[in-house]
Amino acid sequence: MTERVTLITGASAGIGTELARVFALNGHRVVLVARRADRLAQLADEIVAAGGAVPIVISCDLEQPDAGDRIAAILAAEGVEVEYVVNNAGFGMFGRAIVRDRAEQLGMIAVNIRALTELSLRFSDALILHRGGILNVASIAGFLPGPGMAVYYASKAYVLSFTEALRAELAPRGVRVTALCPGPVPSEFQARAGFLPGLDSAILNVSPADVAQAGYRGLMANKRAVIPGLGVKVVPFLLRLFPRGFILAAVGRLQLKR
Repeated sequence: MTERVTLITGASAGIGTELARVFALNGHRVVLVARRADRLAQLADEIVAAGGAVPIVISCDLEQPDAGDRIAAILAAEGVEVEYVVNNAGFGMFGRAIVRDRAEQLGMIAVNIRALTELSLRFSDALILHRGGILNVASIAGFLPGPGMAVYYASKAYVLSFTEALRAELAPRGVRVTALCPGPVPSEFQARAGFLPGLDSAILNVSPADVAQAGYRGLMANKRAVIPGLGVKVVPFLLRLFPRGFILAAVGRLQLKR
């Protein structure tokens, strides 16, 4: 029987690292994908020391158009098949869209949207065969318009919509598809995006480890969406109570004064 693996992108830091730990702890052989090979090697050693199966490490920049081909080729050479895909890789950029570097914002779309879509679809036959699943890391930002982080918020809205639609298509084939929608999480995300965490982060803060645990449990329970943290859970509910224009203005004021 061909060995089954769980592919996890963005595994070198934050939620991705914690997701790798959770899946490995629950008996999955993980494939760790990220740009920083040294961090992936360190994480792989930690997983093995804890009694987990030896991970497959793939140092890869998902912004590159051939990233999916490279990942698939390495997995084929290893003789394994994907049972679960965890699309965690992504980044944000703070600032007005018309001011921030256009190429960097297109790179964000390549990682947050294109790579996530490609990996979700590329391994779909294996996921159906093994009745596996997809966990796509969206964000509470996917429910909102986001002046000050326009492209990032829009990219997460895509992830949420795509995941829900793919869930409807794959459910009859026995594949679980779940969107993980965390709020602010203390990680390298803020530094890369170019802003310091504010009051909203302090109030809605949930640790990467707790987010990962919630995501794993939600996927295994075949939940449509997982929103970790009590404070964050009220956001979609509150959005129903206020006009879209009011929400747009409120988010804009919050983001642009950082």
